[in-house]
Amino acid sequence: MKNLISLAKKSLLDHHNLNLPFAVYSAYQEQKITNVPISKPLLIIVLSGYKELGKTENIKCDAGSFIFLANSSSIDMRNIPNQEEYFSLLIEFDFDDFKDLPNPSGIPKKFVQGQLTTLLENALSQFIDFSLIAPPSVFKFRRRELLELIYHSGYTDISSLNMATSLSQKVQAFISDHLSTELTAEFIAAQLFMSSSTLRRKLKSEGNSIQDIRNRVRLGLGLHLIQTTNASIGNIAFECGYQSQSRFTEQFKNLFGITPRELRKTKMRT
Repeated sequence: MKNLISLAKKSLLDHHNLNLPFAVYSAYQEQKITNVPISKPLLIIVLSGYKELGKTENIKCDAGSFIFLANSSSIDMRNIPNQEEYFSLLIEFDFDDFKDLPNPSGIPKKFVQGQLTTLLENALSQFIDFSLIAPPSVFKFRRRELLELIYHSGYTDISSLNMATSLSQKVQAFISDHLSTELTAEFIAAQLFMSSSTLRRKLKSEGNSIQDIRNRVRLGLGLHLIQTTNASIGNIAFECGYQSQSRFTEQFKNLFGITPRELRKTKMRT
């Protein structure tokens, strides 16, 4: 695992301007983050420290394990260093990446846990190396190879991560794919083959609105940028569509239970 950590760190250091198909989250102090939106299926490989998920922290991921999360409106997380820093590798998958897996059976899964084998560790190393030289247009093929490897390693439940989702989750994924554009309700509704009034009514029945979902997705991007870049909080706020850093900070705190500045401090050695 140390080799994989070193490779990931070196890759990000040498190629920080590339649009890479993986991300690294690290921390030297515990991070407790509430209501994290997961717009698409997300593979998290914990390489150092450990991770807890859920409001009662009933899902634990130790170093050397992975968890594959289905898309979700929100989930609580704790990233906890253990003697060394907390360090995890994250890979987000498109829904289409699952289309070649055998049809799922049984009830939909919210997550699948597993162990990092030597085979998977080697595949992840190759995935990182490949992403540094290949154009983004071919990343999907390597993601799908990873899925096939995980599936045929005995984790067949991952095919059930791609079952039918709620309307709110579909809208969340769609907005996430077009975050740089201020999509209208009419446009989103047309993509989902319904009227804007029907879209609003169905979202309301799920306790949601387009604006609420848009805000969560924007703040989710802010969370990701705080975790993975050294950009100033003001610049991150602007990139997430906020003209005011104080407004961004206020909404960030309300959703995630921690301010951007407090979260960034967890990434610093004490």
